Amino acid sequence: MSGWIILGIIVVVVLFAIGAYNRLVTLSQRVNQAFADIDVQLKQRHDLIPNLVETVKGYAAHERGTLDDVIKARNAAMSAQGPAQVSATEAQLSGALGRLIALSEAYPDLKANANFQQLANELSDLENKIAASRRFFNNAVQEYNTGIQQMPAVLFAGMFGFTRKDFFDLGTSRTEVEAAPSVRF
Repeated sequence: MSGWIILGIIVVVVLFAIGAYNRLVTLSQRVNQAFADIDVQLKQRHDLIPNLVETVKGYAAHERGTLDDVIKARNAAMSAQGPAQVSATEAQLSGALGRLIALSEAYPDLKANANFQQLANELSDLENKIAASRRFFNNAVQEYNTGIQQMPAVLFAGMFGFTRKDFFDLGTSRTEVEAAPSVRF
């Protein structure tokens, strides 16, 4: 009789472990998929930036430093790996793009250019999509991190190799991105 009880307990523990593992795999895949969605939209933004820079060059050729900063930030963002590095380089790129868009205020002809307006509208749309994707990603990370800390998963998470994931955060660059860009002549 005690053998059946022990066997029953082992079966229950194994079923809990399998259930916990499957749930953690699902949560992990949701995080990976959410980051892939961000990556797709960031790629679209990276592809749009050279067109925007070329349009601005014709009107603001003496703003070379701002244009170079945008290209450098774009290149750094394209080579970033993992959520932490991507979020840091994207924060720098967002700041550089803010300064680039601010140039249009100083150049009425540029601001009236149809190509610039279209590119700026596409960039604004992409920024909104990226922000929504970041929120979805951070929600998926929160669910995953909570999942690995809850019972009974916490008993098996470390054993199965599930570790805490980082949020897509602007971190110390947040004040730089949120600050109004300054235009200097």
